[in-house]
Amino acid sequence: MALYKIVPKNPYYFWSVMSLIMQSISAQDENLSKTMFLPLAERMVEKMVKEDKIEAEAEVELYYMILERLEKYKEALDVVRGKLGEKLTSELQSRENKCMAMYKKLCRWPECNALSRRLLLKNSDDWQFYITYFDSVFQLIDESWTPPPEEEHSLEGEVHYTVEQAVKFIEERITEESKSSRPLRGPYLAKLELIRRLRYRGCNDEYKLGDPEELMFQYFKKFGDKPCCFTDLKVFVDLLPSSQYTKFISQLLEVIPLSATAESEIALPADIKALQQHLCVVQLSRLLGIYHAMDKKQKLTVVRELMLRYRHGLEFGKSCLKTELQFSDYYCLLAVHLLLDLWLEGEESAVWQCLTLLEEGLSHSPSNAQFKLLLIRIYCRLGAFEPVAELYSSLDAKHIQHDTIGYLLTRYAESLGHYAAASQSCNFALRFFHSNQKDTSEYIIQAYKYGAFEKIPEFIAFRNRLNSSLHFAQVRTERMLLDLLLEANISTSLEESIKSMSLSPEEDDIPWKDLRDNRDLTVLFNWDPKDRDISEEHRKLSLEEETMWLRIRSLTLRLVSGLPTLSHTIQPKNSEKTAENGVSSKIDTIRSLLQQLEAAVDSGKKFLEQKIQYPVLGPPPTRMAGFFSNGSCQCQTSLFYLVSDIYELDTNGLEDSAEIQERIGNSFKSLVDRLTDLFNKCKGDLIEVRDGTLKTHPNLLENLVFFVETISIALWVSSYCDSVLRPFKSNLQKKKKKKKESSVAMPPVFTHFLDYVTELQTLTSNVIDHIKGLEIILTALKLEDLSLKDTLLLQEEKKFTKTVQGKVQSSYHHSVQEIGELLKKRLDTIKKLKI
Repeated sequence: MALYKIVPKNPYYFWSVMSLIMQSISAQDENLSKTMFLPLAERMVEKMVKEDKIEAEAEVELYYMILERLEKYKEALDVVRGKLGEKLTSELQSRENKCMAMYKKLCRWPECNALSRRLLLKNSDDWQFYITYFDSVFQLIDESWTPPPEEEHSLEGEVHYTVEQAVKFIEERITEESKSSRPLRGPYLAKLELIRRLRYRGCNDEYKLGDPEELMFQYFKKFGDKPCCFTDLKVFVDLLPSSQYTKFISQLLEVIPLSATAESEIALPADIKALQQHLCVVQLSRLLGIYHAMDKKQKLTVVRELMLRYRHGLEFGKSCLKTELQFSDYYCLLAVHLLLDLWLEGEESAVWQCLTLLEEGLSHSPSNAQFKLLLIRIYCRLGAFEPVAELYSSLDAKHIQHDTIGYLLTRYAESLGHYAAASQSCNFALRFFHSNQKDTSEYIIQAYKYGAFEKIPEFIAFRNRLNSSLHFAQVRTERMLLDLLLEANISTSLEESIKSMSLSPEEDDIPWKDLRDNRDLTVLFNWDPKDRDISEEHRKLSLEEETMWLRIRSLTLRLVSGLPTLSHTIQPKNSEKTAENGVSSKIDTIRSLLQQLEAAVDSGKKFLEQKIQYPVLGPPPTRMAGFFSNGSCQCQTSLFYLVSDIYELDTNGLEDSAEIQERIGNSFKSLVDRLTDLFNKCKGDLIEVRDGTLKTHPNLLENLVFFVETISIALWVSSYCDSVLRPFKSNLQKKKKKKKESSVAMPPVFTHFLDYVTELQTLTSNVIDHIKGLEIILTALKLEDLSLKDTLLLQEEKKFTKTVQGKVQSSYHHSVQEIGELLKKRLDTIKKLKI
C-alpha cells in the first residue's frame, strides 16, 4: 500500500488486496478470515469500482475471488454479468463458465439449463455442458418447475424442463451433426448418457430413445477406428445385459474389414483403420469379462493370436520414430494381462512369458511407458530390482511424477537388498520435495508480477499438498533409517549420525492428520471389469496400511535416535522419575515411544487379519506382513525393552539388582533365540528350477534384509549396554585392587552380556557363510538348460527369455552381495564389543 501511495498504479494497490486474501487463507480461524480479512479486501476493491479505476481482467478476477470466498454468490454473478464481466476475455468461455458456477451455487437451475443449452447450440461437442444440461433438466423435473406466464423463461433465455424436450434437443443435435463436415462424438454419447439417466430413474422405455446395444454398434461403425472409441464406450457398457455381451462383440467383429492371408490362418487387418477397430473390440472383450471366463487352453490360444496380430501390426509402424508408439502395442499389453491372469491361477511359467513379451515389445517401441511400468511391477514382484532402476530412469519422470509414481521405485529398492539404488531413489524423490519449496515461492512471485491472482491460492494448495504427501513422509523416514543402517557405528558413530540428521526422539514432524495419498494407482492401463478393477475401498485400505507401516517405521527411527541420549552418566537412584523444569526425562520419552510402537503393531496385526488382496496391478502391499511373520517385529520391540532394563540397572547400581540382572540375562537369551528363528526363515534357495521353470523366492530376500536391519538395531542397543556395563566393571576392578582380594564375585550380568555378544558374533558369521553359499549357487545356476514347457516360444522370443532370466539372476546376485558386504561390516562392529 505504501508503494501505491508513492506510485499510484493499480497493480501495487491490488497486491495489497491480494495480501489480505493470503492472510485469510493462512488464518487458522475461519471466522476471522470471513469477518475481517475478506470484508476489508472487498471494501478496498469496491472503492476502486466506485471510482471507475478497474483497468485489467486480473482485477475483476480478484474481485470475483473475494466475493466467492465470502459466499456472496449473487454479487459475484452480478459482477460477471455486468460491465466488469466484459473484461473477462483471456480464457475461452471464461464469463459463461463463471456464470454457470454461480448459478449452480445459487441453485438457479432454469438459468443453468438455458445457458448450457445455448452453449451446446454453439458447440454440440462440449461434454461438460451436456452434463450440466442433464443435471438441470432433472432438477427442474424434480422441483416440478414451470415457466412463468407471459414472461421470459429465465435470464439466459428458453428453458427445457421436461424429458420430452431433452430427448428432442439431443435428437436435433444428432441431426445437425450428420450435416457437419467434421464428425462429432458429443451428441451420440449424450444420447447414451440420457438413456442411462432415465434408466436410473426407472423411466426409459416410454421415450423410445433406441436400444443402447444398437446405438453403441452405430457409434462403433462411425468412430471405431479412433483410439478414443474404447474409452468412450467403456462408460456405457453397463447398459448392455450380460447375456448380450458375446453377441455384441460378434456383431462388432462382423463390420471390421479383415482378410485372411496365405501364411496365416487368422484374418488380419489390411490397414491401420481396421487394426484400430479390431483393437477396440479386443479391449471391449476384456472389459466385458469374455477373456476372464476362458479356461487355460483358450487363454493361451488368445495370447498366441494377440501376439501374431501384434507382430503383423508392426508392419504398419515401420516408418515410426523411436519416440513414437507402435500402432499394435495394445495387442502385446492385452496378451500380457491374459498371462498375468494365468500366473495368478498358479501357472508359474506365465510370468516369464509376460516379461519376455514386454521386453520384445519394448525393443520395438522403446518409448512405451506402459511396457516399462508393467515390467517394473513384475520384476519387483519377482524380487529383481536391478533392471527396475534403469527402466524407471528411462521413464524420465518429471516434477510431480516423483510423488505420483515414485512409490513404484522406493517401495522395493531397500526391501530387495539394493541399498545403493535405494539411497539414490530416495535422494531423487527428496530433491524434488525440497526444491518444491523454492519453486513454489517463485511461481507465487511470478503470479503477483503478472497479475495472475487466481493462481496464487492454487500454488499454495499445491505446496501444502506436497508437504503433506504420504510418499514424502515415507521417503524421509526410510532414507534416515537407511543412512543409519549403512553408516551408524561403521563409518561414524550412531550419535554423530543422529546429530547430522538433526533427529530428536521427542519430535515428530509427520503431519499425521493431514497426510495426503498422492499416488497414481491407475497409472497402468487396465481393461478389467469393474469387479476385478481397483475400487475406492482398495485405495482406502491401502492408505490405511501405508499409514500404519509409516507409523511403525517412524517410531522405530525415533527410538533408535533416543539411544545416544541415554549415554552413561552417574545419576542418583530413581532419577528416571525426576524431571527437569517440567520436561520429562529421556527414558520416559523412550518408554512412551515404546508404548506407541506396541499400539501401532497391534493396529497393524488387526489390519492384516482382514487378509486383503489388492488387484495384481493395484497398490503394492507394504512390508508389514513380512515384518510380523518373520519375527523381526518381536525382536526389535524386545531390544527396545532391553534398553529400558539396562537403564534401570544403570540408575539402581549393581547391588540389590539381582532381579533386574536376571531379567536382562533372560532377555539376552530370548533375543538370540528370536534372531536364530529369523535366520532360519532366511534359509532356502532364492531361485530354484522346478519342472524346467524358474521360481523365485523374494520373501527370503526380504527376510534377509529384515535380519540385517534387526541385527543392526541389536548392535546399537549392545553398544549402549557396553557403555553402561564398562564403567561398572572398571569400578569393580578398582575395588578389587584396593582390597587386594583375589575373588570379588562378578555380577552375572557381565557373563550374560559376554555370552550374548559371542552368540551374536557366531550367528552373524553363520549368516555370512549362508550368503556366500547363496552367491555360489546363483553363480552356478545354468539358465541355458532351462526350457519353458509351453511350446509357445518362437525363436525371437527365446532370446528375450534368456535376457529376462539373466536380469533376474544378476539382480539376485547383486542383492546378496550388498547384503553380505553390510553384514561383514556389522560383524567387525560386534568384534569390538568387549567390556
